Amino acid sequence: MPLAAPRQHHRGERLGLPASGPGSLAPMGRRSAAFIIDLLASGLVAGLFVHRQDLPGLASRLPGQWSLLPLFLEYVLGIVLLGRSLGMYLTGLRVVRLKAPRPIGPVRAAARTVLLLIGIPALVMDGDLRGLHDRLTDTAVILH
Repeated sequence: MPLAAPRQHHRGERLGLPASGPGSLAPMGRRSAAFIIDLLASGLVAGLFVHRQDLPGLASRLPGQWSLLPLFLEYVLGIVLLGRSLGMYLTGLRVVRLKAPRPIGPVRAAARTVLLLIGIPALVMDGDLRGLHDRLTDTAVILH
């Protein structure tokens, strides 16, 4: 009697998400692209307001750490109001709560954003490639 092959599990199955298509977990490439778009956009916004006297020429317009403020605001407001940031919108992604079919509130969105900006939580992934910031806030980034 032949042995049955072990059942293959897809990313997101234990979370109740489909294997592919809308509602499935977003691949890392698209998540990374969305984050890079958001970083660039926040840097451009911060660059409009920052002018450092101690640096010459174009370097005086580099926002440095000031770009974290528009990034924080864009993530929190975007996730609370629309379920996604600008970068997520452009790459077809959305942030959802997993155990409750309710919108992501401001406290959960702010906590998720602070954890994301620390950087380390995004590098600590589980088997579904969800970062610590997603696991601690019970959220997931899905295809829209």
